[in-house]
Amino acid sequence: MADPVVSIVTPSYQQADYLDATIQSVLRQEGVTMEYLIVDGGSTDGSQEIIEKYADQIDWWVSEPDQGQAHAINKGFRKAAGDILAWINSDDLYLPDAVSQAVEILSADRDLGMVFGNAVSADQEGRLLNHLRFGDRKVEDFLRFKMICQPAVFMRRGVVEQVGYLDQSYQFLLDHHLWINIARKTKIRHVNKTWAVSRYHPEAKNVYLAEKCGEEAYRILEWAQTKPDLAPLIDKHSRKIWGGAHQLNARYLLDSQKNWKAFLLYLRAVWSWPPLFLGSWKRVIFSGLSVVGLGFLRDWYNLWQRRSQPNLQDHPDLEDWPGIQSGTQ
Repeated sequence: MADPVVSIVTPSYQQADYLDATIQSVLRQEGVTMEYLIVDGGSTDGSQEIIEKYADQIDWWVSEPDQGQAHAINKGFRKAAGDILAWINSDDLYLPDAVSQAVEILSADRDLGMVFGNAVSADQEGRLLNHLRFGDRKVEDFLRFKMICQPAVFMRRGVVEQVGYLDQSYQFLLDHHLWINIARKTKIRHVNKTWAVSRYHPEAKNVYLAEKCGEEAYRILEWAQTKPDLAPLIDKHSRKIWGGAHQLNARYLLDSQKNWKAFLLYLRAVWSWPPLFLGSWKRVIFSGLSVVGLGFLRDWYNLWQRRSQPNLQDHPDLEDWPGIQSGTQ
């Protein structure tokens, strides 16, 4: 059988500060047959000039107004010809051999519709924030908002078409909604390898619009309750699922400095499902400290943590970051 073609789509809008590095991380992938498509939303910050610099290595690109991120990604997917689909946002990065490793897993098991790996997060200066290590996921886990990292996900084209692509009515949790739909239809697998860098910076919409992000968790559950296969799962695992939604919303509220709301929602999440405290105790404490005027302690802690971490500029190939390919599920 011929090697599968992987179609990588980058949606972008006003991300010139990061776009060049994203493009390079895609073009440096080796050992795989790949096509690369960029869907720019009509940027005016120099992004088009960056894309044009790589035009001879990009299979297709466009720069025109669109209807949001999901619309841009769907536009790229429908234009793509690959057997395997993925998207990487214009501020994220692939690690070396990420694409070839994903293709190897999907090629070895034709029943797999989606694979995902681990990732690291980094700030706008390229300083590592956290290792994001995951494990296998089922539909129930996604309904509990046990998140995975989007740029470390690769999907079979037929499955994406079967579920109807991304729902363009979602602005923030569009990827999580897609994972639920895919997990309803096919087998998915976690691979304990680190495949991507996810940027966390002030221009990211899940940062400057953080207060609105968590609200979509409740909308997803309202949608799921209308589905005959999902509603019984919500009834069966109600406390876990609603606790997960409250926890996710609280996290985004804390990031947007809505400290009282965040603290109360964290308490509600833990009341719904007490084991959630084990995974979010630092944030619960920081939200409580912020309520009594001691939020600066969180800022000091985060600053100290960032300064102790390696930087992308010091390790441009990413392969020699401490622990980058290690870690447990």
